[in-house]
Amino acid sequence: MNHKKIALVTAGGDAPGMNSCLRYLIKGLIDHNYDVFGIYRGYKGIIDKNYQRLTKRDAGGIIQRGGTILGTSRFSQFTQREVQKQAVMNLEEMGIDVLIVIGGDGSMHGAEAISRLGVNLIAIPASIDNDIFGTDESLGADTALNTIVRSVDIIKDTASSLDRAFIIEVMGNTSGFLALNASVTTGAEACFIPECETDIDEVVKRLNQRFVEGRSNSIIIVAEGYGSGFKIKELLEKKGIRYELRVTVLGHLQRGGSPTFKDRKLSLEFATHAINLLISERFGVMTSMRDDKITECALTEVVSKKKTLDESLIKMIDTLKWED
Repeated sequence: MNHKKIALVTAGGDAPGMNSCLRYLIKGLIDHNYDVFGIYRGYKGIIDKNYQRLTKRDAGGIIQRGGTILGTSRFSQFTQREVQKQAVMNLEEMGIDVLIVIGGDGSMHGAEAISRLGVNLIAIPASIDNDIFGTDESLGADTALNTIVRSVDIIKDTASSLDRAFIIEVMGNTSGFLALNASVTTGAEACFIPECETDIDEVVKRLNQRFVEGRSNSIIIVAEGYGSGFKIKELLEKKGIRYELRVTVLGHLQRGGSPTFKDRKLSLEFATHAINLLISERFGVMTSMRDDKITECALTEVVSKKKTLDESLIKMIDTLKWED
């Protein structure tokens, strides 16, 4: 009998697949005779000691739900050394032997910090931006992309009825992953991402050419990190675009919804690997997928390097965005 106390926490922005991952972790850990606890509201919950024991009953009926049953928060104070030390002390007082963190890039930095302070910790990447170094895929990215693609397809229908160009703003404060991938898979005519500078004059020239040729619609996808959709609208109008422009901000629509098959499967694989890492007492690591294989990456490496976009997709924008 292990009788070790394992705590689960979801931190930072929520992502589809967090709940299914929690389900697999709770059931799997209990089956391995661990005592499982949930910490509520992210890292702030550690400071507030907001936690309780979880049972298999808590894992019931959540596999298809978006969000996270543990809740989460943006806790900026967690970057402070003293707050991190307090978190370590609180975990010791709570009797937690191992902490499993499910979260995005910022959460990985927090996880690495308290891991260096002595916490036995395993992390699982969950980010719709898929911007975490060390893994090809993060929980939630596939679901978010599917939501965006469906939304763009729907918007394109109404755009074609009234000779409009729609500017669709998607999430991605520092990463253009969602905008880039959505653009190449929906046939968008223009894409604005923070990693690249886009020639506004060239965009207007090409879109006006489409308008003259009688193309009934155009789609422009903008990552929020490049600028708001409304700002892009102002720029295009000042440059003399001939289409009537409309802006749609997808916002938190991208974070919600039932996780796709791909995210559910990934959550199972990450949870299973995390439990195996726990059993073998390999801490200070993040589960990852590399070249379609489940493995792990040291948190020190995760936080010291920046993930970049697929260069082949960036080149693809130039070759695809002006096609019929």
